[in-house]
Amino acid sequence: MPSNNRVVVTGVGVIAPNGTGKDAFWDSLVHARSGIGPITLFDASRHPCRVAGEVKGFNLLEYLRPKVRLGRLSRQTQLALAATKLALVDAGLDVSAQNGLRPMRVIMGVSTSAIDIVEQGMQRLVSNGPERVPSYVVASGQPQHTVSLIVEQFELDASGQTIASACAAGLESVAAAAEAVREGRTEVAIAGGTDAPVTPLTFACLEKTGLVAAYREAPERASRPFDRDRETGVVSEGAAVLIVESLGHALARGAPIYFEITGYGTQNDPVGSPPGTGLRRAMELALANACRQPAEIDYICAHGPGHPVLDRVETEMIKSVFGAEAYRIPVSSIKGVTGNALAAGGPLQLVACACALRDQLIPPTANLENPDPYCDLDFVAERPRLVRIGTVLVNCHGLGGGNASMVIERPDCA
Repeated sequence: MPSNNRVVVTGVGVIAPNGTGKDAFWDSLVHARSGIGPITLFDASRHPCRVAGEVKGFNLLEYLRPKVRLGRLSRQTQLALAATKLALVDAGLDVSAQNGLRPMRVIMGVSTSAIDIVEQGMQRLVSNGPERVPSYVVASGQPQHTVSLIVEQFELDASGQTIASACAAGLESVAAAAEAVREGRTEVAIAGGTDAPVTPLTFACLEKTGLVAAYREAPERASRPFDRDRETGVVSEGAAVLIVESLGHALARGAPIYFEITGYGTQNDPVGSPPGTGLRRAMELALANACRQPAEIDYICAHGPGHPVLDRVETEMIKSVFGAEAYRIPVSSIKGVTGNALAAGGPLQLVACACALRDQLIPPTANLENPDPYCDLDFVAERPRLVRIGTVLVNCHGLGGGNASMVIERPDCA
């Protein structure tokens, strides 16, 4: 088989609290217009935390008609199906033309099982007894169900894979797709992340661990990456899907090219160390894999969840990898606008970077008004910055200690 194919992204689809479709999504990032608001997906009146990033007014039927009854689909699967449709259209990819050739790959990242489906099943069990639990809970509640439905819905000749490594899962899924293309195992892959954690049980658990806060001020100000007054992250839902191709395949069909994936690294936090410290090794591996030096990075799209500890640790890890260069490189986090969409977070960052490379514009870190003195890098705040961007480093950290970094580049800079 051929190997060392160059890997590019030719289509993006995004369903996020701050915008549906890449144009609306990007416009909100550039103008620091938050998608965080009061929780409406369930009655949060008894919960300390009553804000989240929700995709308002979402209706899957506006994108496609599912082959499975709508009420039997988890919300994370519905979000992913819609994002996949948008990505395929954006890439101008006729999937039927791929069938019979080398099988496609479908790889999606999720943080949890379809918790809304599981909660529905439990409610029916408690209310009506075991004989009234819906049988679809077995299939629809599985993490793999999203990938299975994408393959079925779009009638793909494909192999499917689900990666469940918390917030890093989406970025890891895109990296796995890139590896499959680079090694010649496929010419085209559909990859990304999806999560819909805005449910009563999820929030009750997160509140107990202190990962979400009882924010009482304006919801749009709740997520404050790298700000001195940040409390903790804001959980959100969403999906982002990318079409990953070999460069040769993309050029042959005249596809648009957003960026090239040139490097990737992953590393768990060392035992006994603070959360996020494995990010140093992940960044080093990504740079080495891309054959890039720290001085060649033009922008860092940070994980930056707005957590008091994680923001500081990421700042320190960037300094440890980049040395004096760390103070030269612009850094920003999109989570002030999007919230933390868990496994969808990394792919959402990649969509943001695709637009940043296209427009040569760095999106600002929303709500960064009073910088934390321990977070003293060049965090782009308040307004976007017009600057030459050729090579970008993207960071993700996941609950449980997983870290992932990816290097992406404009094709003419590779």
